[in-house]
Parts: sequence; C-alpha cells; structure tokens
Amino acid sequence: MIPAIRVEQATKCYGSVQALAGVDLEVDQGEFFGLLGPNGAGKTTLISALAGLVRASSGRLAVMGHDVVADYRAARRSLGVVPQELVFDPFFSVRETLELQSGYFGIRNNGAWIDEILAELDLAAKANANMRALSGGMKRRVLVAQALVHRPPVIVLDEPTAGVDVELRQGLWQFIRRLNRDGHTIVLTTHYLEEAESLCGRIAMLKAGRIVALDTTANLLSRATTHALRIRLEAPATLPAELEASVVSREGVKLTLKFDRFDEVGVLLDRLRSAGARIEDMEVGKPDLEDVFVDVMRAA
Repeated sequence: MIPAIRVEQATKCYGSVQALAGVDLEVDQGEFFGLLGPNGAGKTTLISALAGLVRASSGRLAVMGHDVVADYRAARRSLGVVPQELVFDPFFSVRETLELQSGYFGIRNNGAWIDEILAELDLAAKANANMRALSGGMKRRVLVAQALVHRPPVIVLDEPTAGVDVELRQGLWQFIRRLNRDGHTIVLTTHYLEEAESLCGRIAMLKAGRIVALDTTANLLSRATTHALRIRLEAPATLPAELEASVVSREGVKLTLKFDRFDEVGVLLDRLRSAGARIEDMEVGKPDLEDVFVDVMRAA
C-alpha cells in the first residue's frame, strides 16, 4: 500500500534561512499522526509544501502517491488542510463559502455533505450568517469545514483548536476520530501536547527543520526518565537554591518539581518543610508527552 504522505530529503530555503533541512517522512494510510515542534521548527513550511503553497528547494513530496509538483492536481484533490491563520472571504455566508470551495474541486450537488459537516461542527445555525459576523472560534470551524468539503483521504490540521472553546474542541475531536475510523489519514500539529498524546498513534518532532524524534507515542513516552511532584502550598514560600533547581514550573502556590527516583520524594518534602512551606495538596504524576518533548528539544 502506498503511503498517504511521503517526503524524501525535502529542503526549503528562504534566502539564508533554511526552514527544512532534509526531511524524510512517511505517513501510512489511516494513521492519526502527530507533527510537533517549537515555533519556527518547519512544521507549517512542510505542510505548505505538501499543499503546493510553496515549492521545496529540493527533494520530493507526494500525497497518496501523487507528486505535489508533477501531479499537483491529483495531489491537491487528495489533501485537505486546516490552516493556522484565520483566512476567509468576508463577502459570503458560511454555506456560500463551502459551496464555492466545492466548486474549486469541480464538485456539484454537494449539499448533503455540506449539511452533514455543518451539523457535525455545530455550524448549522450559522449557515446563512456572513463570515464577518462570526466569532474567532466559529471562523475556525468554517476552516475545518472547508478542508473537508471535497472529502479528501488525507487531512492536515495545523493548530485546529487554537482559540477554540472546550465544548467545540471535544465535538471537533469526536468528528475527526470518526473520519479517522472511516479510513481518513489525519496529520495533526498542535501546541496542546495532551491532545497529541491522546489522539496520535505516531509522532514526529521537528527542530530547526530536521526530524529529531520519530516513533510511536507509547515508545516516546517510555523514554521519559523523570517524574513530577505537583504540590499546592497554603501560602507562597521562598525556597532554597537546591530546591529551586528541581522546580520546573510555578503558578502562584502551585509548584511542579521533577525527580528521577521515587525515594527522592521524601527528600524533596523534607526540604519543603525545612523552608517553612506548608503543603495543602500533592500529587505524584507519571511523565507525559510534554516531558518527553522538552527532553528531546534540549537534547537536539
């Protein structure tokens, strides 16, 4: 079976800036795949190259076996992209926007599928509203609908839940999971790493235009060697330097401390008590994808 996405030694330069530095990647059909990395890592450039919005400086990219340059029409029909930016035409209603998008792909009589998308994304009540009248979250729903309107086998979601409320986020993921179960390949980029951890079967991590980690989510999580001690204090406290070295995040009276072995928990608690800190609540947590991501980026 041909891969849904194949990238071979892809590079992209903008003057002296190298956005992609020899990326090799294959995503199988039917996968729910995560593409993670810090800002400027090259994620959006890679997606833009797959979508034909930019041309790679060298290398080859294909979608469902169709070269994005030599066979660009078939490649673009096979791909639906939800962009990170809120891009829309302010002169049309939601339904008109989706009907126009259908026309770009030569699709007629697409009303039934448009109605289903509108219902699944909770946009039915806004079908005749002008795009300018929608909130940011509603506009992002329309971008998702646009990417799905031609029923592409491969769907790329570039930060799809940025600025979206919790209710829509849950409804969106329920719909996307259904599409994945129906055989659609999903590629997700997100800064909400808990989403990637729960949704993606495999994950690639990019830094400075290179893939620095590529494995199943389970294998990536098994790399983590540190654990987290999450504490809520009764009141803010000044901690000694040796204890501050273990603190990885602080929000008011909430602290997160890292440790490697469980016998270190007692030492950390003794140091907190010696510093006069009074503990109101505590929790020992397993490593999550955020821990792995930070470790991989530091090592890279």
